[in-house]
Amino acid sequence: MSESLVVCDVAEDLVEKLRKFRFRKETNNAAIIMKIDKDKQLVVLDEEHEGISPDELKDELPERQPRFIVYSYKYQHEDGRVSYPLCFIFSSPVGCKPEQQMMYAGSKNKLVQTAELTKEQMLRRDLRWTHTDNFPCDSNQD
Repeated sequence: MSESLVVCDVAEDLVEKLRKFRFRKETNNAAIIMKIDKDKQLVVLDEEHEGISPDELKDELPERQPRFIVYSYKYQHEDGRVSYPLCFIFSSPVGCKPEQQMMYAGSKNKLVQTAELTKEQMLRRDLRWTHTDNFPCDSNQD
């Protein structure tokens, strides 16, 4: 299903910020947290974080509201190589309003295409990241 309903567009300033984030040179973990501006029908920047661990990121997310996250983190491969992949995370906690869930779900594909991301993870129930070995996007790095 390559063609899908787009509920919200991505704000132009966010598109530029995501483009710069993809090509960042820093080697620390970083995150861009995005939300939907319901009145403008746009995906907009919510927060930016530098030097943030998965646990700290988890603590930054609202308990009852969806969010989109692009996370860049250090990944140590078994052969010793180090990479800094980008991971798209769609957080939709249990207890969100159905209207919110639909707006976010309907806008996700457009955002992923706009940000040119290839690794996706959806967190539906609760956020139980215990350490980076269990980080959602580590499963197919090699």
